[in-house]
Amino acid sequence: MKCGIAGSINFSLDIPKLTKDLWHRGPDDQATFAEANLQLHHHRLSILDIASGHQPMHLEHLTIIFNGEIYNHQEVRKKYNLSCKTNSDTETILHAYAKLGADCLQDFDGMFAMAIFDRSKNEIFIARDRAGKKPLYYYTKGGTFVFASELNALRNQLDVAVNETHIQQYMRMGYFYKSSTPYRDVNELPAGSYATVSLHHPVVRLVKWWNIHSFYQRKSTDDIDTALSKTDAILHTAVKNRLESSDLEVGSFLSGGIDSGLVTAIASQYNNKLKTFTVSFDGEYDEAPLAKLVAERYHTDHYEIKIFFDNLTGEIEKILSNYGEPFFDSSAIPSYYVSAAAKKKLTVILNGDGGDEIFGGYRRYVPFAKYDFFKSGTATKKIAGLLHALMPVTNNKRSKYNYIYRLTDLARKNNLPVYLSSTIDSFEGLEKFLVNDKSYLDLVETDFESMNQSSLSGLQKMMNLDFDNILPGDLLVKMDIATMAHSLEGRSPLLCKDLLEYVPSLPDNYKLKGSQTKYILRKLAEKYLPAELINQPKRGFEIPLKKWIDNELKDMIASYILSPNAYCKNFVQPGFMENLWNRKIKTGDEKRAKMLWTLFALEVWYKKCYLKG
Repeated sequence: MKCGIAGSINFSLDIPKLTKDLWHRGPDDQATFAEANLQLHHHRLSILDIASGHQPMHLEHLTIIFNGEIYNHQEVRKKYNLSCKTNSDTETILHAYAKLGADCLQDFDGMFAMAIFDRSKNEIFIARDRAGKKPLYYYTKGGTFVFASELNALRNQLDVAVNETHIQQYMRMGYFYKSSTPYRDVNELPAGSYATVSLHHPVVRLVKWWNIHSFYQRKSTDDIDTALSKTDAILHTAVKNRLESSDLEVGSFLSGGIDSGLVTAIASQYNNKLKTFTVSFDGEYDEAPLAKLVAERYHTDHYEIKIFFDNLTGEIEKILSNYGEPFFDSSAIPSYYVSAAAKKKLTVILNGDGGDEIFGGYRRYVPFAKYDFFKSGTATKKIAGLLHALMPVTNNKRSKYNYIYRLTDLARKNNLPVYLSSTIDSFEGLEKFLVNDKSYLDLVETDFESMNQSSLSGLQKMMNLDFDNILPGDLLVKMDIATMAHSLEGRSPLLCKDLLEYVPSLPDNYKLKGSQTKYILRKLAEKYLPAELINQPKRGFEIPLKKWIDNELKDMIASYILSPNAYCKNFVQPGFMENLWNRKIKTGDEKRAKMLWTLFALEVWYKKCYLKG
């Protein structure tokens, strides 16, 4: 069940305020549990075992509040002979935890953020799923511990200060790194982690219970046909479980790509009246025609949501404020609109999240499959540096020239700058215009150097880093908030347990073959999808950001970031904002738009979420 949870030790929650902040995550039922110095609060969006899944749920000395779904919970019951009274996956978790403790997490296929109060130990156990689909933030200071599903809910309970070091990370990276948040003393429980917190002495003891890195270190000997067969079977099980773990109708988001196309194709085999949804808008990014080909092939009940963005100036502040943190990814906007439209028809939706990170779908992976740019030699760096300095700036990100331009940029760098240039690439090359202390990337650089020294190939390093960083820090945050803003549950079959623990072990050439990305998934798509889709480049809910900044949102953005007292000016050199706005900084239009959007998102967060303006 898609829900909102919160709790505290040695702190009295403002329940009316919390109810208001988490209502959209669970409008069907709200309940609060209190014992000694502990409070637990739950908002429920009823999807599975609607009659008997009330929370907080109790079993002997255990009490749980839970956000998410365990899709294989019936299998877990059979495996451990668990005697449950309801059909609720929440009860399965309680019984499994009572029998196995934290080890029960290894068996769960699903998305989850949970808190279990154990009276026998007088402690709380909190945990998150492998990929980090379900969020959980916590505040700890001076014997007080408070947690919640969303940052805005925590901010409205507590008087917290801004963590400017983490804001500096956001400016450079485009997202908050792992446990970082924009607030002091507030952390996000990392993906694949759990923690115990004593009610006597509320200190967070963190444990990493799952790490994809260990699965990259495994080496599968399966030939391509065996790998295809296994992937197909796993995906069928994942889709089927995500359809059946619901007492409500389940639909599917459908873009022009193969990830959502495959999910939709397989889902239609188990639901011959499947509802599908895509967004359509004018311009080069329109993916609706390709999505329609899949919808027609599988006779889905298809909804093409035409977005005109006529009222974007009236809604953009609300959309960005939902995140509770500065949120850089502008594709949050179409995600918000398609979620709103889907909610009018149903409450549960499948998506293709995770396919690119697991199967190798990004164009930037191609060079890393051929060469480990994290370890460029000195001579290579010098030559690439000279070439890059001579090359004119590019404005067409899809051109071959841009590809070569980016390659020379990568080859002249090493380690963390290589990663930042090949991914978000907002302030890279213009870092001198940022204001920061020298230590703001220390932890990040230490982690990246550890990855660089590992035995993984260049491609594996990139994919591992994306799974650990951009997926939980950006993409899954985007979809969770966009769907939950409308009380809609999003489910991601491509992030199922068995794929996460099998696909990383496959050889690199099953993922990238020549210049073809996502090779094994494209081979699988030949069985299910129209030929026109199979060799298309990666597509997603993209938006015409450059056009918005120069037209629809121009006046609003200017009023935010160019005002004399703009908060974002604390993080850039004097005059940079104005020079960037007036195109006096030598950079491409795409990069300029990214930097301006980074600053705008920061300013909206500061005014609307922190100052509550």
